[in-house]
Amino acid sequence: MDNASSPTKTNPQTILVCFLAALAGLLFGLDMGVIAGALPFIANEFGLTSHQQEIVVSIMMFGAALGALCSGPMSSSLGRKKCLLLGAVLFVIGSVGCALAHSTEILAVSRFILGLAVGVASFTAPLYLSEIAPERIRGSMISLYQLMITIGILAAFLSDTALSAGGHWRWMLGVITFPALVLFIGVLTLPESPRWLAMKDRHELAAKVLQLLRNSDKEATDELNQIRDSLKMKQRGWQLFRHSSDFRRSTYLGVLLQFMQQFTGMTVIMYYAPKIFEIAGFSTTKEQMWGTVIAGLTNVLATFIAIGLVDRWGRKPILKLGFSVMAICMGMLGYMFYSGIANPTEQYTAVIVLLVFITGFAMSAGPLIWVLCSEIQPLAGRDFGVTCSTMANWIANMIIGATFLTLIDTIGSHNTFWLYGVLNVICIVLTLLFVPETKNISLEHIENNLMRGKPLRDIGQPQNSPVGQTAAAE
Repeated sequence: MDNASSPTKTNPQTILVCFLAALAGLLFGLDMGVIAGALPFIANEFGLTSHQQEIVVSIMMFGAALGALCSGPMSSSLGRKKCLLLGAVLFVIGSVGCALAHSTEILAVSRFILGLAVGVASFTAPLYLSEIAPERIRGSMISLYQLMITIGILAAFLSDTALSAGGHWRWMLGVITFPALVLFIGVLTLPESPRWLAMKDRHELAAKVLQLLRNSDKEATDELNQIRDSLKMKQRGWQLFRHSSDFRRSTYLGVLLQFMQQFTGMTVIMYYAPKIFEIAGFSTTKEQMWGTVIAGLTNVLATFIAIGLVDRWGRKPILKLGFSVMAICMGMLGYMFYSGIANPTEQYTAVIVLLVFITGFAMSAGPLIWVLCSEIQPLAGRDFGVTCSTMANWIANMIIGATFLTLIDTIGSHNTFWLYGVLNVICIVLTLLFVPETKNISLEHIENNLMRGKPLRDIGQPQNSPVGQTAAAE
């Protein structure tokens, strides 16, 4: 292949590898979405109290936080591929356990195992994608992972709606076994991350992987040389965090980004969509379930906006636009709930505003936070940094999930949505102050800028070196 054409073309093998890795997001989404429809039937069969229902729902988040915490050391020692395989196995075990559960305890344990799988997937898949994809499509490929999450959530909502007529909650939970098996088989065909291989001094194998995934030997060699340069810093993880203030900055930024994503309010839309449609005046279960499906479909379609624009417009402009849209929509919903929704026109207006909010999230904070968290960490501490940010995601997720209904009951629905509107405005300010633009910049350039002490918002700027100018041109 002509080397001159390589910067503008992507090796089809790279696209296939990224797609197979992104399937982990599909399982993530399925397990996140399926419990909404299954829970009423589970509660009825086992006679669960409200507290027991909360345990069935939230124990998966606890498992996800623990899975994310363990994924850093596992990914560093075993490799990205083996961690993805472990996640697929846990998805199969947890799904089968949920489908066959004959007691609340077994169901809770199975949900915990699924949480471990989700935690492993949410850590490893974006990290693997960031290390496999060339910088010119890295944002799109990590956004593909988020797209798979939204497709999984939508598929779960559709499955729940179809199976709800017969109350087949075991099938709702058990059907996830089949895509989990597909993920396992797909991951078996994947190469290991060349950056992890180089970190383990397996440079010849790293070179072979890059030659497989890049358009020319020269492109592969140049990238391997950049990886080797970044590995000259021998400290790892916690040691690097203790001794490097620059690495602490990137770690804190990753944690902040994940809290920003969760505090937009999107999590409550997905977990409590039927409740929100009830507040908006849709009283029947059928209306609420189909409203939830429409919300899931909007989430999927809007994610394509991010995939199409993230490597053209850049991360930061899309984030500012998305947070602005979400702030406006939350303000409008708060006003509508404050003034009262009295007729069908106002009901459907509220639905439209809600769907616009979902669009704002799905085209911005949904995928792009994962993109940035995978890009900003230096290679020597990437496992530790991504572990911290992924843990933050699940901690924030638990906080939001555990407080939404309480907020509704104590301060009212209108004040709750106004609160989320204010939080989105704060996210705009934080984006302006701290978030870098990393479009078309290699991970090694970002790392070099970070470790040289550049302000966080500037670590994505091209350097005044021939290599930096080349990355910027790409």
